[in-house]
Amino acid sequence: MLAYVLGVVLFVLCFWFSVSLHEAGHMWTARAFGMRVRRYFVGFGPTIFSFRRGHTQYGLKAIPLGGFCEIAGMTSLDEVTPEEAPRAMWRFPVWKRTVVMASGSVMQFGLGFVILYLMATTMGLPNLAGVPQVESVAACVRDARTPEEVSAPRCQPGDAAPARDAGLRPGDRIVSVDGVSTLTYAEVIAAVRGSSGPTRLEIDRDGRTEPVTVDVRQVQRPVAVPGEPAPEIRTTGTIGVSFVRQFEYGPVAAVAGTAVFTGDMVVRTFHRLVEFPQRIPAVVSAILGEERDPETPISVVGASRIGGEAVQHGLWPLFLLLLASLNFFMGVFNLLPLLPLDGGHIAVGWYERGRDVVRGLRGRAAGGPVDYNRLTGVTLVLVLIGAAVMVLTVTADIVNPVRLF
Repeated sequence: MLAYVLGVVLFVLCFWFSVSLHEAGHMWTARAFGMRVRRYFVGFGPTIFSFRRGHTQYGLKAIPLGGFCEIAGMTSLDEVTPEEAPRAMWRFPVWKRTVVMASGSVMQFGLGFVILYLMATTMGLPNLAGVPQVESVAACVRDARTPEEVSAPRCQPGDAAPARDAGLRPGDRIVSVDGVSTLTYAEVIAAVRGSSGPTRLEIDRDGRTEPVTVDVRQVQRPVAVPGEPAPEIRTTGTIGVSFVRQFEYGPVAAVAGTAVFTGDMVVRTFHRLVEFPQRIPAVVSAILGEERDPETPISVVGASRIGGEAVQHGLWPLFLLLLASLNFFMGVFNLLPLLPLDGGHIAVGWYERGRDVVRGLRGRAAGGPVDYNRLTGVTLVLVLIGAAVMVLTVTADIVNPVRLF
């Protein structure tokens, strides 16, 4: 239990650091451009302590669930003093405002990259994409009634070894089975399961595609059945290979490997955000007592609980992967073109720029800053929706959380 509590606390502290870094990105770029930064605080709620250095007040607040960076004149509605007026943010070129508003997400992308790089060079990166790369070739294939017999068969003279006899090697990537493209090892397994006898495979070996014929064998295997306590023994096709579940890198190769992995995670995060609205009903159902779908959205509370379970069971790769995922989610989410998110301010700035270009082509003067009073209604609706979603996910994560075990 102590390990679980320490894991939760550690995850919350890491999240706090991530948010602090996000806000520091805004502060550092704003000050670099000459904007006036009024306050930089870590946390929300009552102030624990604060101090002033130059024109900026720094401080720590009691609730470790966020932070903020207050820049003078972020919008034209922001009242500024005569001293602040020349350095008000809305007076600066739109590209500088864009850099300032995007820098928070950039910091989180960078932090996520660093976490994944450290994983790549120490414990490896998981094969999330399911790349069908062969890790090992079995000495034989035979009937098995337990997972242990599948992973470590007691080979006898005369037992078949389809993959070994066909010349497959660790590192080969299976790109097709019987002419059907296989992008993941799950697709390879599904295709082989239904095959029997000589089957044509195409493999990628050192960048060259080569044909291979493998004699698929039908054997008995234990198969987990949902709702049943014991696996069911079924006959299935197999060739006797295992696939890479994680990739390990040296310090140099890890840069490219981490970059590819980061790009894949950012794309997955964007897809999850697009699917977000349709998953909300499942969150409501979980609150009402139905089984919690592990694919439903979770809050920081839920992520912290999973982080605690990961530490409790010694699953540090999962803890770090979850932390990196949270950084990518926050980075992508904050860039959505919706107020009051950073992306909303960026969108308004470029709208002003585009509008003024059109006005200039018509021989008219620039229109000046957007009147944020006209956007108050839309912003309020989005804030209320966001607050409602947060309440739903936090409630679900308390009464019916996603669990690892």
